[in-house]
Amino acid sequence: MQAKSLILIVDDAPGGRDTLEALLQSPDYDLAFACDGIEALEQAEKLTPDLILLDVMMPRVDGFEVCRRLRAYPRLAEIPVILLTALDDRSSRLRGIDAGADDFITKPFDRAELCARVRTITRLNRYRRLLGERARFEWVVEQAEDGYVLLDEHDNIVYANPTARKLLQITEANHQSFMALVQQEYRCEPAEAWKNGFSQTPITPPQPMYLIRSESQTAPALWLEVTLLNQAGVSQSERLVHLSDVTTQMSTQRDMWAFHSMIMHKLNTPLHTMIGSLELLSPQSINELSTEEVGELAGLAITGVQRLSNSIHDILQYLKPPIAGYASEGFLTSELSAVIKRISRDLGLADVTVSDTIVGRNSVKLSLRAMECILWELLENAKKFHPTESPHVEVTLATEAKHAFTLRIIDNGITLSPGQIARVWAPYYQVEKYFTGEIPGMGLGLSMVAGLVWEVGGSCQLRNRDDGLGVIVELLIPFAAPQ
Repeated sequence: MQAKSLILIVDDAPGGRDTLEALLQSPDYDLAFACDGIEALEQAEKLTPDLILLDVMMPRVDGFEVCRRLRAYPRLAEIPVILLTALDDRSSRLRGIDAGADDFITKPFDRAELCARVRTITRLNRYRRLLGERARFEWVVEQAEDGYVLLDEHDNIVYANPTARKLLQITEANHQSFMALVQQEYRCEPAEAWKNGFSQTPITPPQPMYLIRSESQTAPALWLEVTLLNQAGVSQSERLVHLSDVTTQMSTQRDMWAFHSMIMHKLNTPLHTMIGSLELLSPQSINELSTEEVGELAGLAITGVQRLSNSIHDILQYLKPPIAGYASEGFLTSELSAVIKRISRDLGLADVTVSDTIVGRNSVKLSLRAMECILWELLENAKKFHPTESPHVEVTLATEAKHAFTLRIIDNGITLSPGQIARVWAPYYQVEKYFTGEIPGMGLGLSMVAGLVWEVGGSCQLRNRDDGLGVIVELLIPFAAPQ
């Protein structure tokens, strides 16, 4: 709905104010009043009206002087002023023009003339203000660090600010489809979010949408968060797309999650060994043990301390290099089976089978530490979401193509609804609240798994089993390029 125009009526005669009020009564206008020039300046400063109807002949400060003072004040200088005067001589009009008046209306008023001039000037002033606001908005958008892209009804690019042109490599003559353009450089993840985000009936609340450019030998990974904005005053067939570089944010979140994951599976095992041994060596229990048993328990405690010391050293070393991308660790797919078995043992998973059919000694694009975090998260979820925390887990490793392999983890725990599956990769999504409400949230776990895989050009899928309870998580992970 269009806002009303505010008109300030200035006349020292109450009858003159009443007459103008009666003539201008309209749903299109709000009216304010001043009884002399001094009050007119005060009201103009306070209200910033869209138009001032200013009587010329007033005591103390006449209309000419009020107009001059308005034009000398930058914030009020552009307010249109119509002088209301009984003077119809040429010199008075020239004096009014010199003072900065925009128009003149001679008393007594012709109602049709008055209304027409007021209507014309308020419309022109509103249009001028809109142009000014648009110019300021365009300047801000042109200087913005974020990208803004306007799409037409066919999702073709109508406008892109400099940041968006740089991020999407748009030339001035390039007005192709937005989706065709971004897919040349970026991966659209999660795929379900993009499908829903660009549909006519997007899901609520909206899912995070990302454009991800994988890390290469010459450039780091780049993450862009994509938001469709509702833009007031723009046709419903047009869409405004906001692009925000969240690379640093995603890297920070991933590092925090990875550090937490590392602490969990590096420290828990030696701590449990130490605590269990020391409890048996307590004063209440030690008298019941033989010398050999005491020595054995002391040895276990010392071994636990040594493992704890080594783990702390590993954690400190872990903080130094990145966990994804072109790592220099030379991690090979042939090491995966041993890593899976070690993590399963640390998690207390007794029923885990591993099938490895990957051909050749292939270097993985993800680092060993990244793979450890991914496997820990997926296997821990298989345990956490099983009714008795004792799932049967099948892990298969298979060459998908010359450039990638598939990691598939199948459990026999819970089954998810389609809505849960659609949002399972979103940060902090609480799948388990639909079941027991007792399990801590999934937090950033699966979101970070997806982030690591997407960033190196892989993909993630999660679906329910067709042959019973449980889910299948499938990751496509690229091999590192040959050196």
